[in-house]
Parts: sequence; structure tokens; C-alpha cells
Amino acid sequence: MTNKISLYWKPLFAVFVWGLSFIATKSVLPEINPEVIVFIRQILGASFLLVVALKQKRSFKINLKDHKWVFLLALIACAHLWIQVTGLQWTSASNTGWIIGITPVFMTILALLFFKEKIIRTQLFGIIISFIGLVLLVSKGDFTSLDLINNRGDVLIISSSLTWSIYSLASKKATLNYSPVMTTLYLFIIVAIVISPFAVNQENIKAILNLSFNGWLAILFLGILCSGVAYTLWAQSLTEMSASRVGAFLYIEPFVTFFGSWLLLNEKLTLITLVSGLIIIGGVVLLNRK
Repeated sequence: MTNKISLYWKPLFAVFVWGLSFIATKSVLPEINPEVIVFIRQILGASFLLVVALKQKRSFKINLKDHKWVFLLALIACAHLWIQVTGLQWTSASNTGWIIGITPVFMTILALLFFKEKIIRTQLFGIIISFIGLVLLVSKGDFTSLDLINNRGDVLIISSSLTWSIYSLASKKATLNYSPVMTTLYLFIIVAIVISPFAVNQENIKAILNLSFNGWLAILFLGILCSGVAYTLWAQSLTEMSASRVGAFLYIEPFVTFFGSWLLLNEKLTLITLVSGLIIIGGVVLLNRK
């Protein structure tokens, strides 16, 4: 029992923190622009991982061949984060949590289209069920009132789920000789460099200097806990347990966001949102059954 607790607390902590990340982002968006949130989050995350790398006496030797993959992954990650944070301006944190849960569906579809991976009938049913839940969530239960323009926040979050699927598949195909800590460290640094021309200007610097206490708490939470600690613990978990067992913890994330947004942001808990989310997760569970 003690051994299981020592293994499970790491992915559980990571997923709990990631579930709250949408809430932290939503809370600080009125004060600073999306690109600034992404930039500061990468800087803080990289700083934490740098400390970890130094403590673990990691090699900082750079392999240019590997760095081509890291640069590609960084570009995808940058687009993903920017789209997601921007989308959160126009949709709820709880909606975001449920929509992100559909990522495995997009991964399966992309793998089918580009890598000719086969899917079985059960997985096909899972895909259909997940999309029914997604449409139900975005339309708030009224399919006839579905308006993609008015639902631009949800559409952007769906797009970010697609970009994360692309990132995940690219990560699988990438051949990297770096450890997970060093790969993530270099990734964060490159993302920060890529987005810096858009984030570093007089207006954004002024906004950062005028951040409220709660705003700084949200930024520190996103940068240190979500990008630094959680990524490190998740990488460690993947070396201690099978990927499928670690991945199962991700089912908890939308529930953390759903109830956390109610407690911390006073978002309304509607039955249709909960039912839609459960349908999405049910479809994803079915999809992952082989």
C-alpha cells in the first residue's frame, strides 16, 4: 500500500495541478494578455527545471540534430498554448477542462490519417460518442443553436486540443537523446524565445508591473507548479509505471477543473455541462480500450 502511494501521488499531483491551471489562467486573463501568460510561464518553468537539472548534474551538451526536433515541438507547443489561453478569454474554465479531455480522439484520428494506424469498432464508437458529447457541450444542449462565431472560445479550445494531439504524435516520432527533464527545459526556453517578440513590449511590461497579488499567485502557480513541478513529476512517473497506467490519471483532470471553477471562479455548475463532459470522457475511455 505504501509503495503504491509513493508511486501514485506524483501523477495525481500533476493532474490535479493541471486541472487547476485553466482556473489560474482564467483568473489572470483580465490583467495581462495571453502571450504574456505563455511567456512568463515558460520562463518560470525553465528556471525551475534548470535548478532540477543542475541538482541532478545533467549534461547541458546540445545535439543540433536533436534540437531540430525540439525546435519543431516548441513551435507546436507555442501555438497550442497561445490558442488555448486566448480561447479561455471567451469560454469557461469548466468547458475547457472537458474539451481538452477529447485530445485522445484527435490523436487516434490523426494517427489513422497520417500513419495508417488501424482502429477497431470499439474505438470508432468511442470517437462518435466523444464528438456527440462535444457538440452537446458547445451547443449547451440545443443542437439547433450551435453558433461557431458566438462559441469562438470553445472553438479555439477545440483547436488547442488538436494542436496538442499534433504535438503528442510528433513527440512519439521524434528521436531524442535528451532526458525528459532536459528536453522539457530546452522546449520551454525555445517557446519563450519564439513568443518573446509578441510578449515583450511597453504595454505588456506595464501590465506585469501592475499585476495584483492574486495575479502574481496565479502566474507563479502556472509557471512553477504547472510547468515546472508537474512536468517533472509526470516524467518521473512515466519511468516508474507504464504509460497506460500513468495516462489513466488524466481522466481526473476535467473533474478537478469542473469543481475547481465552481469553488474558485463561481462558475455555474450546470447539469448539461456535467452530462456532456461525462459523455466525452466515456467515449475516450471506450476509445482507449483495445
